[in-house]
Amino acid sequence: MPVLKIDNVVKRFHNKTAVNGASFEVNKGKIFGLLGPNGAGKTTLIRIITSILKADEGAVFLNGEKLNEFHPTQIGYMPEERGLYKKMKVGEQLLYLAQLRGMSYKDAKKAIVDWMTKFEMQDWWNKKIEELSKGMQQKVQFIVTVVHSPKLIILDEPFTGLDPVNTELIRKEIMNLSANGTTIIFSTHRMEQVEEICEDIVLVNEGKVILDGKVAKIKEDFKENKYKVEFAGEINDDLLSGLEVEDKDGSSFVFKLDIGQTSNDLLKILLDNGVSIKSFNEILPSLNDIFIKLVTD
Repeated sequence: MPVLKIDNVVKRFHNKTAVNGASFEVNKGKIFGLLGPNGAGKTTLIRIITSILKADEGAVFLNGEKLNEFHPTQIGYMPEERGLYKKMKVGEQLLYLAQLRGMSYKDAKKAIVDWMTKFEMQDWWNKKIEELSKGMQQKVQFIVTVVHSPKLIILDEPFTGLDPVNTELIRKEIMNLSANGTTIIFSTHRMEQVEEICEDIVLVNEGKVILDGKVAKIKEDFKENKYKVEFAGEINDDLLSGLEVEDKDGSSFVFKLDIGQTSNDLLKILLDNGVSIKSFNEILPSLNDIFIKLVTD
């Protein structure tokens, strides 16, 4: 049973349909990429999942139950537009927001101290949010999102404003949460980050789901029969007659094969011409390439 099920959800605003019959499932412990261009309907979907908005049609299920008023306490949401109170001190704010999520003062303080220790933030307890850098505020916002141990976490551009060290710190914690059974929806425009940490994705455009599945399978489905070959030494182009060369850089060539041709066919042609091969690799499209192709088409 999926942790989250979106079933034919529709949301309209006046004459605009922001979400148009969206359906997908998110399984337990997965890091799931929710992707789409600006205005695609991602934020509206997130607000429906978190009960900020109600769907006009369709339904959302959390752990098999139709979304109800108790479910928001089981969800952690880190919006792209951060929502911290600038004048409040870090410790007070974390305690306040954790208790809003149903935690007792005692449990909240223990969990907050544990997270602040993990992030080496012990000295920040009495600092005001406005005194912190953008990256430091981001770490506080992350703790707000996860401190109540939600079953489902939604992260919208979680690495914005972080330097490489803190990006890696947060990334490791996301992976740890997933490994321990927490389900995470990861929304970003950085496709390389999605390829690195997401196993499954859904791509939304103009309110509709236009792609849904495992990252590895999607990349396989969109490959274009291209291979990059590096030769040992310079190659006479005459030796490669009859082959379509898409790109060339010194002794490195990119070949595109005809439909029906295989890597074995390419290897045979090359070896029959007496060339010495240093490396031979199939080229798979990046998620960024697939994203642009589908959205622009």
